[in-house]
Parts: sequence; C-alpha cells; structure tokens
Amino acid sequence: MTSSFVGRDSELDEVGMALTRHRLVTLTGGGGVGKSRLALRAAEGLRGGYPDGVWWVDLSNLYDDRLFTSTVCDAVDLLDHNARAPVEALTEWLTGRQVLLVFDCCERVLDSCRDLIGELLAGAPRLSVLATSRQALGVEGEHRVEVAPLSMDAGGEGDAVRLFRERCATAAPAVSLDSPGSADVVSAICRRLEGIPLAVELACARLRESSLTEMADRLGSRLDTLVDETVWPRRHRALRTAIGWSHELCSPIERLLWARLSVFRGPVDVSDARSVCAGGPLDAHDIPRLLDRLVDQSVLQRDGTRYRMLDTLCEYGAMWLAELGEDETLARRHAEHYATVLAEADAGWLSDQQVAWYARISASHPDVRAALDHLIENDPDAALDAAGRTGLFWPCCGHLHESRDYLERVLALDTPESPSRTRALWALGITLTLQGDHQAALRVGEECASAARQDGTAQSGLFAAHTLGLTHLMAGRPQAAYDVSDEALTAHSTSPPSGAPQLCCMVIRTFADSALGRLDEAYAAAVGLRRLSLQYGEHWARSYAFHQLAFIDLLQGRAHDAERHARAMLASKHNLHDNLGIALALDLLTGANAVQGNGVEAARTSGTGNTFWRMLGHPGRGTPELAEVRDLWELQARNAAGGDAYDKAFHDALSDDAEHGLALVLQGPQPS
Repeated sequence: MTSSFVGRDSELDEVGMALTRHRLVTLTGGGGVGKSRLALRAAEGLRGGYPDGVWWVDLSNLYDDRLFTSTVCDAVDLLDHNARAPVEALTEWLTGRQVLLVFDCCERVLDSCRDLIGELLAGAPRLSVLATSRQALGVEGEHRVEVAPLSMDAGGEGDAVRLFRERCATAAPAVSLDSPGSADVVSAICRRLEGIPLAVELACARLRESSLTEMADRLGSRLDTLVDETVWPRRHRALRTAIGWSHELCSPIERLLWARLSVFRGPVDVSDARSVCAGGPLDAHDIPRLLDRLVDQSVLQRDGTRYRMLDTLCEYGAMWLAELGEDETLARRHAEHYATVLAEADAGWLSDQQVAWYARISASHPDVRAALDHLIENDPDAALDAAGRTGLFWPCCGHLHESRDYLERVLALDTPESPSRTRALWALGITLTLQGDHQAALRVGEECASAARQDGTAQSGLFAAHTLGLTHLMAGRPQAAYDVSDEALTAHSTSPPSGAPQLCCMVIRTFADSALGRLDEAYAAAVGLRRLSLQYGEHWARSYAFHQLAFIDLLQGRAHDAERHARAMLASKHNLHDNLGIALALDLLTGANAVQGNGVEAARTSGTGNTFWRMLGHPGRGTPELAEVRDLWELQARNAAGGDAYDKAFHDALSDDAEHGLALVLQGPQPS
C-alpha cells in the first residue's frame, strides 16, 4: 500500500495491547472500513516483538476452501516436500517459533480459517494470530476488535476529513478546499460516506471531474437504490453508494472493463486484460488507456507493471458481470487464456526466455489455479493438457501439494490415452518423487512408461524415462537411473534437442554417472550440458550441470573450482526461484568453503542452507551421494573455525531470514 495511513492511533494501541494478552485477535467490520490497512500497519509496528517473523497471508484471491492451506504454506515460505498433510507440516514449521501470522480476508474461507487457526494455536504455543474478517472466526480464546469507520467530530474535522484532504491533494491538487464553505461541504460528504475509508478514496478520485458541490449533491441522490439489497446489505449503504456513484460516473466502456476484470484472481498485466476482456465494444487497443483511467478513479491500483482491484470493488464488478450475462463467457475466456499461457511457457522453456516464463507463471499462480478448476469442470481434455504443462514450473517452485492435487484430479477424468495424459503422469511422477513418496512415484512412472509406449511419441518416451530415472536416482538406484535415461536418449534424442524432456534425461544420466563413480564421464557430460544450455540461454539444465561440476571438483580436490561452480549454480537457481536447487547449491558451497579451510564461511552457508532445507521439509536433502559427504564437510569446517566460532556463525545464519541470508551469500564471503 503506497498511500499514507491516516488516524487509527487508538485502534493501533488497542490491537497492540490485545496481542500482549490474547493469541488470536480478529479485526472485524464491513467491507472498505480499513481492516486490512489497519492490520498491515499494526503488523509493521509489532514486527520487533516477533523475532521469528511476521507473515502476511492474503486470502482475498480465494474462491473456495480447496487451496486455502496451500495459500497459507506459500505465505510463510513453507514449500514442504513431504507427502504428509500440509496442516501437519505447518504446525511443525511453526512449533517453537515466536511468530505473528496475519490472515487477511478470512470471510472468504471462514470455516477453513476457524479450523486451521485453532489447530495451529493448539500445536504452536508461541504463535500469535491477527486476523481480518467481516465476522468473528469463532475460535476459542479469540479477542475481537471492531474496526469502526474513521471518526467525525462535531466541529467538522476528524480523521475522515483528514483522509479526504490528503487524498484530494493527491488525486485533484487543483481543487481548493480552503474556499468559504468548502470545509462544511467536505464535512457533509464525509458524513454521507459514514467515514468509510474506501468510500472517501473513491469520492476523492472524482474531484478531477466534479466540484465539491456537485459531489455532495450526487451523494445525496437516490443512487444507492440501484444496488440489489440481497447482494449489498443495508448496513453497507454508504459504501455501496460511493461505489455505485463511482460506477455510474465511469463511461459505459470503463464499466464494461471493470466488470470483465473481476474474473481475475490476482494482479493482471495489460496482455492478460487484452486477451480476456477485449471483445464487442471493448477494443483491445483501448485497454491500456482504460486501465489507467480506472487507476485514476481508484477502481484499480498499480502493482508494479500490473493492476490490482480491491476485493470489495471486484465483488461489485462480478455482480455487474452477472447482470450483463457475461460471467460464464468470461470464465471460459479466462481459462482458455491461461491454458494458452501455459502452452506458450512450455514452448519457451528451452530458450533465453526461460527465467521470464518462470516469473510469469509464478506471478499468475492464482489465475492458473482458477483456470485449471474451470477446465476440470468444463473441458477435461484441455484440463489434462494444461495441468501436465505445469510440470516444468510448479514442482521446481515448490508447489508440490497443489501439483499433486491437480494432477490426480485431471488423471481421474474420463479422457482418452494421449501424449497429454502421458505428460500428466510424468508431472505427477516427479512431484511424488520430490515429496519422497518413492513407492507411489515408481508406480506412476511405470504407468507413464506404459502410456508412452502406447502413444508412441519420442517426447513421451523421454518424459517417461525422466520420471523413472529421477525416482531411481533419489531412491539410491543410480544404475537403474542410468539405464532408463540412456536407453531413452539413445532411442529418441535429436541434435539439437527437441525440447525439455531430452535435457531432463541428460541431467539424470549425468547424475547417475557420478553416483556410480564414473567421475570423468560425468564431468565431460556436465561440461557438454553446460555448453548446450548456454547456446539456448536456459538456466534449469545449466544449474544442474554446475551442480555436477562442483560436486566432482570437490571429490577430485579442486575446491576453488568447486566454489566457482557452486556459486554459478546458486545464481541460476536464484533466478528460477527454485528453493530446492538453492539448498543444494548452498550445501556444495559449504563443502567448498570447508575444504578450503574457510570454517566460519562454511558455517554461515551451512546455516543459510539449513533454513532452506527446513522450509522444504525435504526427507532426503538431495541425492544420496551428497548426504554421505555432508558430515565430513561439517567436521572440516568445525576444525578450521573452532567449535564456538562455528556454532555462533551457524546459528546466526540459521536464525536469519532465509532471503536475507541468501543475499549475503550471493554477495560473496563476509569479513570475519
């Protein structure tokens, strides 16, 4: 939130005091009253009292309970790689930590919030929760703080008027509020809007085009009768009046865009808006200008290069979309658009746009989920194809529980055997392997291989070999991993590579070579893989080539080269936001520091690495051969630094924020 924060001093004090006495404090109140902004400001002020962090859980883009727990895990950076229930992982993650979790917009998934927060508070005794909701959660021990509208005092001043003046100075600096009678008009407007902050901000955005007197007259009209009482309860009359007035003053084409934008679940960029919202009287070329117009009118907020709509305004837009009879059409367009985005990301994976596509899919995560849900209900074949294409992105970025859920759902649909089904089996197989569920992964991998034989395409054969090879490798069967990947590469590889599955199999075969002790062969393969990757400009395969180079350098006594390669891997994995890869790279960097006698630096990188492994909850911490040398590296580092110095550096890094610790490592060795 970039705008200033006005008033609420007594409320901030009340929230701070309540959290010293109660472990769950819920801010309640109607839409637009400022609950989220108050919670954010309170959390910022209380950050120093929670040494293990303050985490914001945004529930505003949820539309059912299915994705609730995954959203909470994502918010606290818990990318759990175990197959256990997410609630169990969350409780373990929070146990022993003094943390404040802020749950925003709990009314979206009230029952799920009640159940999860109750379980977390029972299982993590040092946890505190601050929640915002239009109604109380109903959790035992909950303390409720009702968030009232901004104050209006008898003299025509108060926080509501202060907010009006501040927003007016930003939205319409040419408008003078100091002329005779202006103060009375401003006070009357704020009273009409009942001091509701969102209503005040929407009104101020109109001062570019309306005088104060016109605004006051308009707000005194019968605009509020235009809104269905069953959708907007009577107690929200002031807010719905302001929104309805803002809506009526938009041009018809702006209203149409407002309604159509309500189909999005997260921030939207111009290309998304054009693809989904254009049509009929709304020309694609006009959309950038219209988006900026809606920003000027406070309907949208800029979020970097993207646009975000507050959930209250989104609800209003959705109501009008249904009135227009376009809700089903726009839901279909939205789903088709994000299925296309996934297809384009898949096609662009083996290119210098790979990092950009990872960022794109990550930024669109809520909308990709919504698209998949729609396709599962309405177009099973398209759902199967789209879900399979998440396999290059979601497992890499830690969305394993969601990946498994969606893939199991699409594979249960009544769809024919096809390369799309084979690909979905591949994606499920690697997801299960990364969760440590090797038995289930092997079963799915064998089913994938059978499907690949049936559909007969080279790409399916490589996908099947990759999922089987990865399962064998992670389960400690390197010879089986080598055999299955080598056989597929011999039968199906092309020069240049035909796509992602060929590089995936090349990575497996290289890892299997080194695990079997064929270090020279593995090193040569890694050099070739790095060269190939550089030609395409991609980072995923290159990062694993660097992994093998660093690992073999360490085994063969080239610690300086190992450090260089480990840092290169770390940079690539950081670009991809691949936390599993980051953890592996930090382990290798720890080994390089330890072998070079840099004991304190090794302790620091090890502590930072452990923060990432703890986030991942990974059962095996990488391939088995790496586990064999970790203890040796720690012993070398401890001997070089001395036990006390090692322990201090390790625990300082372990208690640091993961991203901050990673930033320090990326900067290079720290002064002793």
